[in-house]
Amino acid sequence: MIKISLDLMGGDFGPQVVIPGAAKALDRHPDISFVFYGIKEQCDPVLAKFPKVRERSVFHDCELAVSMEEKPSQALRRGRYVSTMWRTIEAVKSGEADVAVSAGNTGALMAMAKFCLRTMANIERPAIAAIWPTIKGESIVLDVGATIGADSQQLMDFALMGGAMARALFELERPTVGLLNVGVEEIKGQEEVKEAGRLLREANLDSLEYFGFVEGDDLGKGTVDVVVTEGFSGNIALKAAEGTARQIGAYLRAAMSRTLLARIGYLFAKSAFDMLREKLDPSKVNGGVFLGLNGIVIKSHGGANAEGIAAAIEVGYDMAKNGLTQKIENDLKKYHAKRLPPMGPEAA
Repeated sequence: MIKISLDLMGGDFGPQVVIPGAAKALDRHPDISFVFYGIKEQCDPVLAKFPKVRERSVFHDCELAVSMEEKPSQALRRGRYVSTMWRTIEAVKSGEADVAVSAGNTGALMAMAKFCLRTMANIERPAIAAIWPTIKGESIVLDVGATIGADSQQLMDFALMGGAMARALFELERPTVGLLNVGVEEIKGQEEVKEAGRLLREANLDSLEYFGFVEGDDLGKGTVDVVVTEGFSGNIALKAAEGTARQIGAYLRAAMSRTLLARIGYLFAKSAFDMLREKLDPSKVNGGVFLGLNGIVIKSHGGANAEGIAAAIEVGYDMAKNGLTQKIENDLKKYHAKRLPPMGPEAA
């Protein structure tokens, strides 16, 4: 049984969407149970509509919910120990849940997760990893917003964490990892990126295969299983991809309704367009994973619908089921053990 701690008040729509999303996830994964954190008077009427979910959950009434507009520092001061977001994360720390899921304020969620769970040994900064749809299937991109700017060692740590996530999610023995850069040539790019490439080449890790530099168009091609970058460029890439998907969808809708002949053609090709719409639907790959913490936290898109919430829950389910935290810890220990100088008389 995988226990999911869920912030019912997170996101733009709160329990009206989060609880139906939990119901969808439970239908697909009967071995899930929930620990809910919400404000009772707002959650009870919605929970009453989903008796199966209510039966498989424990509900905790909380004092307040963090708003989507609050600054991380303000949310931490006001909501520590008492908010639905904090208590959702704290359930992972206490062992009451295997994974925490929230659609709430990203900055507040990261600040609370770092403060509550702390970062793993040898990790200076956590990262947010996104599951990215590609021509070949799916890949992982990190960081997409947790760390603005990163030095070579932090990029190296992101590569280790992303590789562990790829093994947990995609069941790959040795995933390929690339560093996002302005070109594939070794002489191009910022010094931090070039130095991270050197570290990855020389490390010769058993847990991942370093591919080299990749460019922006490689994200959609699926050139590698894991793309590593710092949070500024990663977040821009993520938002650009989401905007492009919506733009293409709008173009298709306009084109298919322009003339009578186009509408008739749409009817004949409806199944193909439905498949394309599903590929372009951000909710199908919703769920950013906070990596580098002593516990699993999943960030759902704030505007996600019930299907999107279910997708985020299922990402957390897969991460817990496949031992993500333990995989990351093992990879970090192996790498940093190799970096340490020899101890004892032979070191003299």
